[in-house]
Amino acid sequence: MRLYAAMRNGLFVTDGTETAAVRLTDHDLECVAATGERVFCGTFDAGLFRSEDGGESFHSVGDGTIRESVMSLAIDPTDPDTVWVGTEPSAVYRSTDGGDSWEKREGLTDLPSEPNWSFPPRPHTHHVRWIEPDPYDPDHLYVGIEAGALVQTYDAGETWEDKVPTARVDNHSLTTHPEAPGRVWSAAGDGYAESENGGDTWEYPQEGLDRRYCWSVALAPDDPSTVLLSSATGPRSAHNVDSADSAVYRKHDGEQWERLDGLPTGEGVTRTVFARGTSGGEVFAVNNRGPFKTENAGTTWQGIVAEWPTEFERMTARGLAVVGER
Repeated sequence: MRLYAAMRNGLFVTDGTETAAVRLTDHDLECVAATGERVFCGTFDAGLFRSEDGGESFHSVGDGTIRESVMSLAIDPTDPDTVWVGTEPSAVYRSTDGGDSWEKREGLTDLPSEPNWSFPPRPHTHHVRWIEPDPYDPDHLYVGIEAGALVQTYDAGETWEDKVPTARVDNHSLTTHPEAPGRVWSAAGDGYAESENGGDTWEYPQEGLDRRYCWSVALAPDDPSTVLLSSATGPRSAHNVDSADSAVYRKHDGEQWERLDGLPTGEGVTRTVFARGTSGGEVFAVNNRGPFKTENAGTTWQGIVAEWPTEFERMTARGLAVVGER
């Protein structure tokens, strides 16, 4: 196992034992994605970085093409050489050679809803917060714009379809599942949402969810009806350590949300970021108190490392990626 936790000012790399390292400490990190020995890390201040040796070393890629801040990353689940990047200002790029070359997928900002897209802390702009490939159709992508829309493409970015009326506006993360065709789940600043028809319409099961500024959503590998969600009462309680008060929830289809214990939440804990494991009920999580793992979809949790860098206790987690045995 190899875990990569992108904190604001450093990428924490561990194999789950005492061996750990921190990379890219000179940059403002936003996202991470990994497959095999290849790791991508997006930064707000310096574009995109890639490692080909499991995070031992990184170098800049995309120079001359990706000039913007890199806010989101996705690797095609059917082809690890196909990589997607989302940026600020909002744009989507694709590589089909593992990150050696990149092509901008035009037309995203031509959608009718674009004049209403705006990121509140920087209202003059907006960005692609999340890219979620459909595991059943690699040309179909769900793309969350922060803030303003959840848009889709069915032809790998040749054309784009605008948001539907029932979709959330401020989608922070999305997830799909290889055993659940047509289903998609969203953690959004304006609440949780899920769709059973490929995003054509959305429902909002909220019962039991007392914090609705949602940030990360994950599913149990062996059970797409079991959903884990991280949330807070608002942006400050999600992101600001001095006022943080976050929670983690779980629900099964047809049941209400239950708040989970077993990993750090509550006062002083920033919102958690999840990554689905490979089998059973395995799900990984990280917040400012460190990385954690559950093997039973959130019933119990265990810490992954004995020592967590002190400086990370005052940072929010920006992304999490986990790969299997090296």
